[in-house]
Amino acid sequence: MGKSLFQKVWESHTVGMLADGRTQLFIGTHLIHEVTSPQAFGMLRDLGLKVKFPQRTFATVDHIVPTIDQDAPQDPLAAEMMDALRKNADDFGVTYFDLASGKQGVVHVVGPEQGITQPGTTIACGDSHTATHGAFGAIAFGIGTTQVRDVLASQTLAVEPLKVRRIEVNGNLRPGVYAKDVILHIIRLLGAKGGIGYAYEYAGDVFERMSMEERMTVCNMSIEGGARCGYINPDAKTVAYLNGRPYVDMSDFDATATRWLSFASDADAHFDDIVSIKAEEIEPTVTWGISPDHGIFVSENIPDPANAETPGEKATIEEALAYMKLDAGTPIKGVKIDVAFIGSCTNGRISDFREVAKY
Repeated sequence: MGKSLFQKVWESHTVGMLADGRTQLFIGTHLIHEVTSPQAFGMLRDLGLKVKFPQRTFATVDHIVPTIDQDAPQDPLAAEMMDALRKNADDFGVTYFDLASGKQGVVHVVGPEQGITQPGTTIACGDSHTATHGAFGAIAFGIGTTQVRDVLASQTLAVEPLKVRRIEVNGNLRPGVYAKDVILHIIRLLGAKGGIGYAYEYAGDVFERMSMEERMTVCNMSIEGGARCGYINPDAKTVAYLNGRPYVDMSDFDATATRWLSFASDADAHFDDIVSIKAEEIEPTVTWGISPDHGIFVSENIPDPANAETPGEKATIEEALAYMKLDAGTPIKGVKIDVAFIGSCTNGRISDFREVAKY
C-alpha cells in the first residue's frame, strides 16, 4: 500500500520514539517572531545553550509592527520586543529579516515568498497559523514558547502521532465563492473540534485549480477546524511558484522539483477518514457567532436557539447572539459591517489586496 504525504514526511524526519509514545521529529525549518521567542531565548541563556542549527532558523517582526513609524513604535512594549528579537538574532547567529531588508512581513508569508517554505519539509513556528505552509506540501506545526526553546536547542520536537483525514472538494465553485468560503464551509461541516488528533489533507480539483495564495488561506485555517496541521500535495503550480525564489537551490532545479513532487500522496495511500464535498453546494460564507464553526451561507438566516438540538447548543447560540448583538432567525444578508480588516495572515497576500481593490 502506498503512503500519504504526511506519512512520507513524518517518517523521513523521525529521529526516534519517546517512552511516552510521542515521536521525536526533526524540524527542517524554524520560523520565529517577536512575540513567542524572547522567553525561549531567555531560557537558552539560563541553560547556557546555543541554537543547534542557526542556519535553519529565520526571524522576522510581524505581530506588533505599527502602521506609522514602523521601525520606532510608540508603544514601549512593542519597541522592547522588536529590540529583543534583533539582539537575540544577532547573539545567536540567526537570520533576521528586519524592516529595512525588504523581506520583512507576516511570518507565514515571508517563508513562501523567500522560498524557505518547501515541499517535503517540517516547519515549526510559535504561532497557531503555521499550518499555512502546508499549502506547499510541508508539514507545519504551530508551537508554544517552551517548544520554541526546544527547537532552538535541539532542532527537534516531541509530537504525538496523528491520524490523517483526506478532505476532497470536487466540482466547480459558484461565482463569488473563494478559498475562505471553502475552508469556512469545511469547518462548519466538521466542527471547530472535528480535526483534533488529525492532519488534514485537502484534495480534489477545487484545490488543484487554486492559486498558491488561495491554498495558503485554506491551510492557514486548518487550526480553526481543530487540526494539528493541514496540507495540499505539491504539483506543477507549487514548483512554478518556488522557481527562482531566494532560498531555493537552483543548481539543479529539475532534480529539486522531482524530489518535491515525490512527496505527494500515492494513489493507493491509506487515510483514516475521507470526507467528500461537492463544490457546487458551497455559497459565500460568513461566521455569525463566536466560534469558527458558526458559519452560514449569506443566503441563510441567523440560527434560532429554539431550533437547537441540545441544551448545550441552545446555550451556545444564545451566548453568541448576545455577544454579536444579532437577532435570531433574521437574514444575515444586510447586517451592517462595522469594521473590515484586510492584511491578516489569512488574507494578507498581494492577491488578496488586488481582489479587494476591485470593489
